[in-house]
Amino acid sequence: MRNVIALDVGGTGMKAALVGADGTLLHEARRPTGRERGPEAVIETVLSFAAELHALGRERFGAPADAAGVAVPGIVDEASGTAVYAANLGWRDVPMRALLSERLGGVPVALGHDVRAGGLAEGRIGAGKGVGRFLFVPLGTGIAGAIGSGGRIEAGAHGSAGEIGHIVVRPGGRECGCGQRGCLETLASAAAVGRDWAAVCGDPQAGAADAAKAVASGDARARAVWQAAVDALADGLVTGLTLLDPEMLIIGGGLAEAGDMLFVPLREAVRRRVTFQPLPSIVPAALGDAAGCLGAGLLAWDLLSTEVTA
Repeated sequence: MRNVIALDVGGTGMKAALVGADGTLLHEARRPTGRERGPEAVIETVLSFAAELHALGRERFGAPADAAGVAVPGIVDEASGTAVYAANLGWRDVPMRALLSERLGGVPVALGHDVRAGGLAEGRIGAGKGVGRFLFVPLGTGIAGAIGSGGRIEAGAHGSAGEIGHIVVRPGGRECGCGQRGCLETLASAAAVGRDWAAVCGDPQAGAADAAKAVASGDARARAVWQAAVDALADGLVTGLTLLDPEMLIIGGGLAEAGDMLFVPLREAVRRRVTFQPLPSIVPAALGDAAGCLGAGLLAWDLLSTEVTA
């Protein structure tokens, strides 16, 4: 059975799979990223994880993977196959495509950005299937975006298209890791909601899930924290839809797991803010935390398709 290796490398964990030509997950595995061991150790973990899947495919399906796809965070030069920079992983200018291909005996490797890979999967087989143009926004530790159009994800001229989390929605506000103040992700990410609720409730271990539970229980303080995040998110999304004119906004990540608690007030907040702009549908992502891994698999199959065409 033909298959490809798919790897989604995160700041804390890695998800991997063998993916069939129809998108079926033939095998799934996870392991810690281990970033505390340093960038070189993380790179070796990625390479060895891929090699294990390569051997497993040969053993289980009678043939090794035809290709591999890997999705990584940070700044990615997909054309050269270089993981340029990832603050959470501490690496710079890692020739990931070449290293993986060498470790896997010369199989072709596609390198992609984690959020754009997730957006690719949501667009082809998830919530955005059949939609011509969409914006995928996962709300996790940070906030990023993927611009889907015609079955593809737009990377931008320099590989950084879709960074909606760094739209300034509260000028002069909180300092962001990017160097600006008042960026969307400092206010509406899962990390930001968790931090704000921890400050209000007095529990330093509290997170966004705890805030959501408190909202559901009717806690007025939690509702205020939640609404502030929803309002900031709506401001950022309206900027995005004004520039991009998508048919659909697909919201994923940890905060999206709150369901109607997020989507009902968010839809209303966006509706109140639009004037001349057509209002897109706002829907939850369908693939959960498997999106990046599935997207990496799609990148690998696309690479094979391109090689056959060429």
